[in-house]
Amino acid sequence: MFVRRTNGIHAWSLVAAWNMLANSGSVRILIKGGKVVNDDCTHEADVYIENGIIQQVGRELMIPGGAKVIDATGKLVIPGGIDTSTHFHQTFMNATCVDDFYHGTKAALVGGTTMVIGHVLPDKETSLVDAYEKCRGLADPKVCCDYALHVGITWWAPKVKAEMETLVREKGVNSFQMFMTYKDLYMLRDSELYQVLHACKDIGAIPRVHAENGELVAEGAKEALDLGITGPEGIEISRPEELEAEATHRVITIANRTHCPIYLVNVSSISAGEVIAAAKMQGKVVLAETTTAHATLTGLHYYHQDWSHAAAYVTVPPLRLDTNTSTYLMSLLAK
Repeated sequence: MFVRRTNGIHAWSLVAAWNMLANSGSVRILIKGGKVVNDDCTHEADVYIENGIIQQVGRELMIPGGAKVIDATGKLVIPGGIDTSTHFHQTFMNATCVDDFYHGTKAALVGGTTMVIGHVLPDKETSLVDAYEKCRGLADPKVCCDYALHVGITWWAPKVKAEMETLVREKGVNSFQMFMTYKDLYMLRDSELYQVLHACKDIGAIPRVHAENGELVAEGAKEALDLGITGPEGIEISRPEELEAEATHRVITIANRTHCPIYLVNVSSISAGEVIAAAKMQGKVVLAETTTAHATLTGLHYYHQDWSHAAAYVTVPPLRLDTNTSTYLMSLLAK
């Protein structure tokens, strides 16, 4: 599901410039003198855009008259970012995200992100389609940039597959989110994952999985509480990276049995990264992403003497104590 933005925003970005010009009847933009950033190189070039599509990139371009010229001298010209995992206006375990769709997407545009993908997480035994429509109702009047939605599969029954088919066929949804953790809330058992992955293969959707051993995470949390560990450090103690690596290997195995590609999210540890890299070397279709926090921070913050400082770094999976994690993990996921 892909939705164009419905709110305007005053931000210096190509999207904002384009929308402003398009609304005034002009459809030509020439960005001159900037350094164009591609995936393979950075070079000085001009960019000509017509009807929202880049038509030419180079120097001394021959273009039609009437184009709006934007001087990008001394600036980098980069594609708008896509944030594939956001949680605007979402309530989870009695906590609600501070950003709604308006403030979250407004901030995204200011930072150069021109598309976000949020999550629809239905309660167990509730309709996926109804949850999707409710989320659309919250987002459509407020979003400032393009957006899409992942729909969570939080329980399984034959009618869930029927609703997945409806979402893909009639609503344009192309990805579904599953969890191997959050026991008694969102966690799916192996047999349920097997069925969901089969369904994704049948309908041509992308299965996204958060991989941690939910049963052992729950036991680890009980043990930590029994020992009197109630601070932020408990998140790392109860969710060691071996539980992430085990679940990662397990879901890749399930995906391989269903002949379905798998997309792993929130990868946080070197151990899980090594499992993913090994699977790719074996020819399995495995994609994976980490988060900005896991790519830049460490779990040493959990032991800061200021509780509020330590608590600010709590995330799931937790940040890891190994200071080499961020660099090594990124190299593993890039293979």
